[in-house]
Amino acid sequence: MSSRREFITLLGGAAAVWPLAARAQQAPMPVIGLLGASSAREFAAEVTAFLQGLQASGYREGQNLRIEQRWADNEYNRLPALAADLVRRQVTVIATIGGISPTLAAKAATTTIPIVFYVGTDPVEFGIVASLNRPGGNLTGVSGLNIELGPKRLELLHEMLPSATAMATLVNPANPNAEKASKALQAVARTLTLNLYVLPARGERDLETVFARLTQLRVNALLITGDALFRAQSTQLAALALRHAVPTIFQYREFVAAGGLMSYGGNVTDMYRLAGTYAGRILKGEKPTDLPVQQSTKVELIINLKTAKALGLDVPATLLARADEVIE
Repeated sequence: MSSRREFITLLGGAAAVWPLAARAQQAPMPVIGLLGASSAREFAAEVTAFLQGLQASGYREGQNLRIEQRWADNEYNRLPALAADLVRRQVTVIATIGGISPTLAAKAATTTIPIVFYVGTDPVEFGIVASLNRPGGNLTGVSGLNIELGPKRLELLHEMLPSATAMATLVNPANPNAEKASKALQAVARTLTLNLYVLPARGERDLETVFARLTQLRVNALLITGDALFRAQSTQLAALALRHAVPTIFQYREFVAAGGLMSYGGNVTDMYRLAGTYAGRILKGEKPTDLPVQQSTKVELIINLKTAKALGLDVPATLLARADEVIE
């Protein structure tokens, strides 16, 4: 009788364990694959903001979520292979960090795994989604107007330096937005009677060469276009602009905080936080096609008055009055 009772007890214990094991197999910990154009160190603020968005949805890395990171280190030609690796690992969601290049690579790699993006341009124009309200397919996310704001940045530079006759713009030819951005800037330059040079840089090593070229061309100012490479090198670009005494505008506040003259653009960390919230909603069962692309239209003008003084510039009062922040 004792042996029979022990057998029944063991059987009962096994019955209690087996459903738990079955449930664990049915609901494994979800995995988000981060696909980045640059590096985790250089995009730490964006990744942190994305994780904050996930936490707002109830997901914390290491507790009920795992993160797989793949970074291209500014070598955009590596992105397709990195995206394919995440697909092979069957991650639950792919989140792209660093703009349009990783987003296009992820889109080409899978039509089934949900993809959440942030891009600084119109995602419809590049075929990322069918429309903003009804994305269709497996992609959704957040879009800003940073590329579209390029012409306004050139106008702000001209307002800072109204007597300027020659300016330059820095572009990464590997960025799918490069041609669009250059054409838009050239059109505005013509209306401002400016000679605008388009200078390419594909990697960090090219930046010193670009600034040496600026001196040769005797340009009055520089506009840096939106790109993950340039975002990652904000501090270096600010230092080069100061060393070569070139008034420069970029889209990121970090550039001005590091000593750059001006920035004009949206708060990118806020946008990645929104993207994290979307990733959390998808993990809870919502479909990308049912989540409209969120548009961020808030922009900020930030001026470093200390840098302006170092460059010998008198910032127009009208420009200072419109600034959202002045760093002194």
